[in-house]
Amino acid sequence: HVQLVESGGASVQAGGSLRLSCTASEYIVDVAWFRQAPGKEREGLAVIDSDESIHYSPSLKGRFTISKDNAKNTLYLQMNSLEPDDTAVYYCAADLLEYGLGLSTYKYRYWGQGTQVTVS
Repeated sequence: HVQLVESGGASVQAGGSLRLSCTASEYIVDVAWFRQAPGKEREGLAVIDSDESIHYSPSLKGRFTISKDNAKNTLYLQMNSLEPDDTAVYYCAADLLEYGLGLSTYKYRYWGQGTQVTVS
């Protein structure tokens, strides 16, 4: 059973940057970042497939970058030009179970507990 632990969430002002980390208890593939804002459905942000290809939600407009350090079993999400609408709990996920129509509908076996990002 893989354990995922996110960190790096904080309160920042609009226009600022944050880097989220997700440390896994073992080597992980098929990883992703999601977020969920209050009253909204979970949103898929970015994925790294098992072949290391990367896909982003078009809504991010190039502001976020996903990366993975396999030596550290750690997944990152660099977030720039943050906006109040980016306020949400951010989750990492690993081990893809099922593709969907859009990143938000991808299903993963393992999930972290979430880290809060607040942009004001």
